[in-house]
Amino acid sequence: MKLLSPLPHKKARIEIIPLIDIMFFLLACMMLVSLNMVEVKGLHLSLPTAATATPENRSDFVTLSVKQDGSLYIDKVPITRSALVDELKQRKAAKPDLRIYIQGDAGALHGDVISVLDKVRAAGIQKVAFQIKADSGDAAPAQTQASASAPEPVPAAAEPAAAQ
Repeated sequence: MKLLSPLPHKKARIEIIPLIDIMFFLLACMMLVSLNMVEVKGLHLSLPTAATATPENRSDFVTLSVKQDGSLYIDKVPITRSALVDELKQRKAAKPDLRIYIQGDAGALHGDVISVLDKVRAAGIQKVAFQIKADSGDAAPAQTQASASAPEPVPAAAEPAAAQ
């Protein structure tokens, strides 16, 4: 039985605008989550700056941090200077193509950083770079690396600005 209604019957419609809003929301969420998934291996230090720094987005490296007080960290794990060479030799044995980025605090003594570089070379590692920040004249300073007299040129690397 069909009942008659004084109101006109409307057909169902699919609204596109709410669907577009949901898609933009999902896209924005995905972008924010992917930015937070970047692995930060080094400590939060006040890095020195360089105008000629070039960014790199590789993550197959070990970060060796030298704090202002001279303490050492390998990928955020504290280590003594006496155990540094043995630890690096073990890591090189496990991965022969090991790359080291030395991250020295701007207030760290030059001698401390050079001493660490010497210990890295004593462990037989030739692919070494120094981690620096782009010069403050840039609009968005990014953390970068500068190659340190390696026999083969090692391209520079960058971590996101949030890691600074």
